[in-house]
Amino acid sequence: MENISGALIHGHYLKGDLNQHGKIVAEYIWIDGTGLNVRSKARTLPEAVTEVSEIPDWNYDGSSTEQAPTQDSEVNLKPVAIFPDPFRGGDNILVLCTTYRWADENKTELRPANTNFRHFSEPIFNAAADEHVWFGIEQEYTLFECTNAFTKWPLGWPKGGYPPAQGPYYCSVGATT
Repeated sequence: MENISGALIHGHYLKGDLNQHGKIVAEYIWIDGTGLNVRSKARTLPEAVTEVSEIPDWNYDGSSTEQAPTQDSEVNLKPVAIFPDPFRGGDNILVLCTTYRWADENKTELRPANTNFRHFSEPIFNAAADEHVWFGIEQEYTLFECTNAFTKWPLGWPKGGYPPAQGPYYCSVGATT
């Protein structure tokens, strides 16, 4: 298919000159009941927004996302952050959300859904709002020694055996042979 700017090609909208008549698409995004998968659904808003407080709460069927039983499946989405949508462009936005379920049959009180861990961490982050948070990432690699197409062994390990306790090579660079 021809790649035409602003067109729907293979089920995906390509950034372009689509006239949205002042409206925007807000893509609500959340983590489902597995704690691993990301879900989303799009909503058209009447105009561009600049603050998360301008975005309405929404809901979805949590029985399909492992977050609620079928007989009481409503899960509520509460926006917590917005970012420009790099896929749709324009004033369209990505909306990161937390999830809540009704705590009572009268639907007067919400409780965090099973993967809403932000609810528990938010008071901690708010208490340290003036601090600058740093995050670190640990990566571990294993280098293999290849003596031929069939023999591969971790570099530095004794041939046919196992190394001693990790002391000499924990958080290390290189290996000794």
